[in-house]
Amino acid sequence: MEPTAKTLAIFGATGRAGKHLVQQALERGYCVRALARDPGKLALQHERLLIVQGSLRDAARVEQVVAGADAVLSVLGPTSNEPTFEISQGTTTIIKAMKQHGIKRLIISAGAGVGDPGDTPRLFNKLINVALKATARNVYEDMVKTVALVRESGLEWTVVRVPRLMDTPRTGKVRVGMVGQGTGANLSRADMAEFMLQQVDDGRYLRQAPVISN
Repeated sequence: MEPTAKTLAIFGATGRAGKHLVQQALERGYCVRALARDPGKLALQHERLLIVQGSLRDAARVEQVVAGADAVLSVLGPTSNEPTFEISQGTTTIIKAMKQHGIKRLIISAGAGVGDPGDTPRLFNKLINVALKATARNVYEDMVKTVALVRESGLEWTVVRVPRLMDTPRTGKVRVGMVGQGTGANLSRADMAEFMLQQVDDGRYLRQAPVISN
């Protein structure tokens, strides 16, 4: 693929899905700016990669990552079940920075348990959600708040909802549907990253929240 001058701002870059996202973005010729509390966790160096050390609580660092980007991608997820709501608060900061710099395209990931009006959950899906709320209520609420903020942002957003994530090889094939409609129980993190990157220039799922799976 021919190199492109487009710049992507990536949040959650040091996570297991985030590393795939950064690597594949560089392979596709994008320039990448990533926020990392500990840049050493990314263990990747590239002439088109800029890692900004900082946290989501540092609005100036978030703005440094976002400014001048063509699109913002987030694979942020809560790391504990404490009621810190770090992801929804951080997403508020990201959205504010995007609006300040006139950046429109936002692509985020969320668990398939975060509902959408187009879902038709089956008993299995409902049982999983009950279990999730019982064991990880704050994680669930943080992501529900995050998706609500994105939906209400006025930006050109896509929420990519995912089932159980696996560290299996990229297949290049994903099923796209809604909860209870044509999707499976597992997804390779590498395939998730590929699908999210495809949305940068593809408006097919603009202001939608599809579920993807292998």
